[in-house]
Amino acid sequence: MIQEEITDQVKEIIQKDIWGAIKDFLSFEIFHFGPDDHPIKLTVGLLLFVIFVMLVTSVLLKFFKRIITRKLQKEDQRKLESVFSFLKYFIYIIVFFGALDGIGFNITAIFAASAALLVGVGLALQTFIQDILSGIFIFVDKTVHVGDIIEIEGKVGRVEEIKLRTTRAVTIDNKVLIIPNHKYMSSSLYNWTQNGTLTRESISVGVAYGSDTQLVKDLLMQAAASCKYVLKYPEAIVLFTDFADSSLNFKIVFTINDSFQSAIPKSEIRFEIDRLFREHNISIPFPQREITILKE
Repeated sequence: MIQEEITDQVKEIIQKDIWGAIKDFLSFEIFHFGPDDHPIKLTVGLLLFVIFVMLVTSVLLKFFKRIITRKLQKEDQRKLESVFSFLKYFIYIIVFFGALDGIGFNITAIFAASAALLVGVGLALQTFIQDILSGIFIFVDKTVHVGDIIEIEGKVGRVEEIKLRTTRAVTIDNKVLIIPNHKYMSSSLYNWTQNGTLTRESISVGVAYGSDTQLVKDLLMQAAASCKYVLKYPEAIVLFTDFADSSLNFKIVFTINDSFQSAIPKSEIRFEIDRLFREHNISIPFPQREITILKE
């Protein structure tokens, strides 16, 4: 009996020492700052608790994302993942400070001490936040899709990739165009392919007064029909647009299937117009001015 009692006492002492060591470890103060009456303290136990809460939050976010994206199409999944990658940081921040507040950590003092820093960071990240929010709006209202041909601030490109902060497009001369997403909110955006890949293009030309206007119309139609890029339907049309000062102005309107390469068919049609006009003796006038010099 005496030996058993001694053994139990030894076990109790060992357990007390272990629990005491654990408590001492968890209550070990990593750092503290602030006034003595209300100091801000960070112990090992608080740090481990916050890390545990963040890990649980990460697991839950991945679980919910998997459930939500499970039945979505691949394009919608990519959009949701881009938005989710941004929103999860806000969730982490809210959970982080919520965990600190829940364990009695004086987060008010932290905000008060870092108010000037937060204001500076907010001003520095203003454009960044605008890009992120604009990217979310693009994903939600589907203003732009991959493959669309867009024009913004005089620059034209085919959209190759839409990210949360920027849009990557390639111009006709194979240069990469990086567009900050906030440009969509502050500038006019022209989506050439929103209504489909077919676009109407036109070429204007003037001929001298006295020219056979019906012949001019036929030659313009012939020039458009000779280009392999021009679609037969809808059929091209010729408009007699104006009686100008020194020319009769016409416009040939035609349809192509790739507006991104519109410069090529326009060039070919202009070459053909010039050839046909020379062949049929139709001149393209240039502005002329008469200057009278008076002698005293």
